[in-house]
Formats: sequence, C-alpha cells, structure tokens
Amino acid sequence: MLTEIFPFQFELSATAIAGGSLWALALYLSFSRLKQWVTEQLNRWFNFAERSLYTSAEEFERTRKGREAQNLFYASLFSIVPFLVAGALCNYGVEITLGRSWAISMGILACMGSGVYELGRQSN
Repeated sequence: MLTEIFPFQFELSATAIAGGSLWALALYLSFSRLKQWVTEQLNRWFNFAERSLYTSAEEFERTRKGREAQNLFYASLFSIVPFLVAGALCNYGVEITLGRSWAISMGILACMGSGVYELGRQSN
C-alpha cells in the first residue's frame, strides 16, 4: 500500500519502532519541563492560528472556551512528536554503538530509570 503512494521503498523493522518508542517514552518522562514548554508553545500557536480564521469577534468569543480546550488537547497530542524523533535518534545511536541486540534492552532500562526519576521528582 505504501509503495503505491511513495515511488521508493523503505523498511521499518519492529525492533526499530519498539526501541524508538521506548526511548521516546523515557525522554518524555524525564524531561517534563520541556514537555510542558512544548505543549504551551503549541497551544499558543494553535490559538493564534485559529484566531485568524474568524472574521467576526462575536463568533470568536462565543466559541472560545470549547476551541481553547480542543487546541490544548491537540497540543498535548502533538507534543509527543519531538520526543518520537529524539527517541528514534537515541535508538539509532544505541544500535550503531552497541549493536541491534541492545536497542530494546537499553530502551527498557531508560524507561525504568526515567520512571523512577519522575516518581522521585513528583514526591518533592
């Protein structure tokens, strides 16, 4: 199906997807301030972009509360994307340096370590 859309072929192994996702989760948990900053910036951008779609100030103010909640939801969903990219790069780095067999193991260890860090950070 993808070969019909793209004129070239590329392969994604299940190991690469799992390892990149594990690293992304570890980074998402350990960098909570960066996660909040990215979410706030995306929310600001979504609200700004949506404001330009309205010509009437009354209509804009009438639907403001629902739109802002929806934009915050979308911002929290899209805030995962930079962490997925960074997680894929971390996974690629581990595969290059330690070998393919260590990619999943290091991702699991990173997830456990960042989970313990996040629990300790929240208890203070």
